Amino acid sequence: MQGRGPQQRQGPGPGHGGIQMAGEKARDFRGTMRKLLKYLSAFKFSIGIVLVFAIASTVFAVIGPKILGKATTKLYEGVIGQLSGTGTGIDFGYIGRIILIMTGLYLLSALFSYIQGWIMAGVTMEVTYRFRKDISEKINRMPLRYFDGTNQGEVLSRITNDVDTISQTLNQSLAQIVTSLTMLVGVLIMMLTISWLMTVAALLFVPLSFGIIGVVISKSQVYFKEQQDYLGHVNGHVEEMFGSHNVVQAFNGEEKSIEQFEDYNNTLFGSAWKSQFLSGMMMPIMMFVGNLSYVVVCILGGWLTVRNTITIGDVQAFVQYVRMFTQPLGQIATISNVLQQTAAAAERVFEFLAEDEEVNEAEAPIQLPAVTGRVDFQHVKFGYRPDRIIINDFSATVNPGQKIAIVGPTGAGKTTLVKLLMRFYDVNSGAILIDGHNIQEFTRKDLRGMFGMVLQDAWLYNNTIMENIRYGRLNATDEEVIAAAKAAHVDHFVRTLADGYNTVLNEETTNISQGQKQLLTIARAILADPQMLILDEATSSVDTRTEILIQKAMDALMQNRTSFVIAHRLSTIRNADLILVMNDGDIVEQGTHLELLARGGFYADIYNSQFEQAEAGYAA
Repeated sequence: MQGRGPQQRQGPGPGHGGIQMAGEKARDFRGTMRKLLKYLSAFKFSIGIVLVFAIASTVFAVIGPKILGKATTKLYEGVIGQLSGTGTGIDFGYIGRIILIMTGLYLLSALFSYIQGWIMAGVTMEVTYRFRKDISEKINRMPLRYFDGTNQGEVLSRITNDVDTISQTLNQSLAQIVTSLTMLVGVLIMMLTISWLMTVAALLFVPLSFGIIGVVISKSQVYFKEQQDYLGHVNGHVEEMFGSHNVVQAFNGEEKSIEQFEDYNNTLFGSAWKSQFLSGMMMPIMMFVGNLSYVVVCILGGWLTVRNTITIGDVQAFVQYVRMFTQPLGQIATISNVLQQTAAAAERVFEFLAEDEEVNEAEAPIQLPAVTGRVDFQHVKFGYRPDRIIINDFSATVNPGQKIAIVGPTGAGKTTLVKLLMRFYDVNSGAILIDGHNIQEFTRKDLRGMFGMVLQDAWLYNNTIMENIRYGRLNATDEEVIAAAKAAHVDHFVRTLADGYNTVLNEETTNISQGQKQLLTIARAILADPQMLILDEATSSVDTRTEILIQKAMDALMQNRTSFVIAHRLSTIRNADLILVMNDGDIVEQGTHLELLARGGFYADIYNSQFEQAEAGYAA
């Protein structure tokens, strides 16, 4: 399982933005961000409105302290005038107007902030939906070769974790980038309008703050990386052990599993503790440095006030601006790391979307009015890798309605042959023809619609038994579904269930055996009523009695249909019209069951060895 550590964020403290530890970085940051911006171009109007409202909201918030400082100055002058007997007292009317103006500004700032957040939430959900839709459609266009060589968790990580990372950044960080830069520039301008000398004094502490941030990040980043890695190890180990818990117990592997878990968990504990301790030191140190700047600003402001260079209200406004100035600095540091993680996630998504797809369909695909079921294999050569050819020179002719059995030891190429027939893979050379037409002249949809499949692994999805069977033909009526179930000999046991055909199948379903699940997939194939059939170890999970019943149903189903049966149990294919015996990717023998036994060759050796094993089993 692909582990992904949680984003490590330090909550914003007084006067400071949070600091986020750097995570996984993109190999091509600029190129990926260009692709992401191009992807977002469809929403440029909405994003433009968000940016305008974000700037307006920040501007109103920045103006506030300056106006509030005027009220403080007027209040101070009124008090001093009363004490000295030279003034007329406090001008409450002026202060009241200031309060009304401040209230209006902050209400407008909050309103604009709400509007931009509402619009951005909609844009984020649209982008997230589009990403997942593109990935889902991409999956259906990709060749089976990709999924055979890629971990399923890796694919799921693209459509879940990586898209979520992009979504969170768009929703939280895009507007924050604008507001932070606007606030930084706006506050700096307002500070300079009050006093350039105090501004220089306040800025002297900025390099010190960034120096501390750099030191702490460099020390803690090692532990954050280790924490992320071992979180993945712990999650993967837990998933693996609990997913195969019965196997672990059967082989008394609990103690070894616990030891492995404790090893991962202890390492995770150590790295997590150290990373959190180091990152936890940052805010107290930053607050200490920030407080030093406040002390210097207050002393310098008091000295300038005494010299009548600035007013007391300006000093109060400047102290507020110092706090507002340090906050976007911390936010920008946080966002820079967030953008690195976002670029890494976006890069993985774009890499997936850029993967090679299946070979294009024929420009003028053939559509046969009726399929007779004649199949010709003409000197087929294939290998999953060019340097490892597993089918060397395969030729055979299958007439309509024939039952073709494909037998041979493990790795002989039996299932590979079926994958080629369905165009899950394309041949390296040679050709496969259906009714005289190369299968590459059909669309994949039309080609695969000619076949019904029953695979070795019974694939059922989370729905009722009725809907699982109906998956073979989605427009089938309930009566047709039940008729297919009766033909596959599943109707009886389904009716013994409490909910019958409305029984929902899921991972927790324990009252249906593996063999019964296989029967449901056979019923699905019967309902599909295809021109040709592929049965890959279709009876491998059922008992002998059920196997006989299925064989009778299959014999009826295969009447006048071309059928390919892959089986290791040779007793199930005695009545085949043609048996293809494969070994090391080639057909070494072909003929009927009796013909092959009479030759005493490879097929006879396999058959006799199975017969001897069966006799030994009965004797035991």
